[in-house]
Amino acid sequence: MKHMLSFQIDVPEPFRFSENLNYLSRSPNECLYQIRSDRIYRALPVQGSAVVMDVGADADGQAIAVRLLGDPDSPVDQLQLQAQAEAYVREWFDLDTDLAPFYEQTEADPLLGKAIKAFYGLRLIGIPDLFEAISWGIIGQQIHLGYAYTLKRRLVEAYGHSVEHEGNTYWLFPKAEDIARLEVQDLQPLRMTVKKCEYLIHTARLIADGSLTKLQLMNAGSLKLAEKRLVSIRGIGPWTAHYVLMRCLRMPDAFPIDDVGLHNAIRHLQGMDRKPTKAEIMELSSRWSGWEAYATFYLWRYLY
Repeated sequence: MKHMLSFQIDVPEPFRFSENLNYLSRSPNECLYQIRSDRIYRALPVQGSAVVMDVGADADGQAIAVRLLGDPDSPVDQLQLQAQAEAYVREWFDLDTDLAPFYEQTEADPLLGKAIKAFYGLRLIGIPDLFEAISWGIIGQQIHLGYAYTLKRRLVEAYGHSVEHEGNTYWLFPKAEDIARLEVQDLQPLRMTVKKCEYLIHTARLIADGSLTKLQLMNAGSLKLAEKRLVSIRGIGPWTAHYVLMRCLRMPDAFPIDDVGLHNAIRHLQGMDRKPTKAEIMELSSRWSGWEAYATFYLWRYLY
C-alpha cells in the first residue's frame, strides 16, 4: 500500500489500543472512519487539502503507528503534515492526560472500580473539531443513538467533503462555513426536525463569523463560564454543553448529570429497579470529583 509518511507516537500508561478500538467499533454506521484489520482509517484535513490517515498499534503495543496514505491535492510540507497528524491523534485519543490519578482515586469505588478493570486503558475518545462536537450533541438530542448515526451520515454525505484512496471513500465532517450558508429547507431532506436544522445552522454561523471559537471556550476561565457561553446559544442546553466540554474541550470535571445513559449504567451496576435520583448521583459522584467526565465515559461503556 502506497504511503507517503509513517511515524509512531509513544503512548502513556494506562493505555490499551485494543480497548479504544473496541469503543470506536461500536457502530457499524459510523461514517467518519473505517476499521479494517484492527486499524482505523480516516480522512484528515491538511493545509487546504486532505489525506487518509491509517492508525493502529505498533508491534509491541507501546506506541501508536500512523501512516499517511496517498497524495494530497496540493503540495504539503512533510514536517508540518506529520505535526498536524500527530496533534490530531494525540487529541483524539487524549494522550496528553495523565490517567494515573483517576485510576488511583477510583480503584476502590464500588462503581468505577469495576469499570476501570473492565475497560483498562480506555481513553476518553475526543471530537477535536468544535462544530462537529456541537453538531453531534444537537443531532443526538432525544433520539436513539442508532438513528443519530443515520442522521449524521446523511449530513456528512450531503455537505461534507471526501477523499478517495484505493477504492474507498473517506468523509470529512462539513465545515461550519458550508452549513452557515444554508437555510432550514436545505437540511429538511435529511429528515431532521426543523428545530435541529435551525440549531445547526445558527451554531454554524456563530463559528463561521468567529463569534464562537474553541479557544474562546478554553480560555473562559472555568467550566461554569464555558458552560454559560454554550447554553446561551439556541439549541444548546446543559446536556449538550457538558457533552461538548467533555469530548472537545477536554474539561475533566464536565458532567452531563442528566444523561439517560449515565442513569441506566448506574441503575444496572447498582441493581436498582428504578433510575437513580439526582441526589443519589451527586452522592456517588462525590468520589469522582475532578474526574466526572472520565467517570461518565467509563460508565457509558457498559451500555455502548
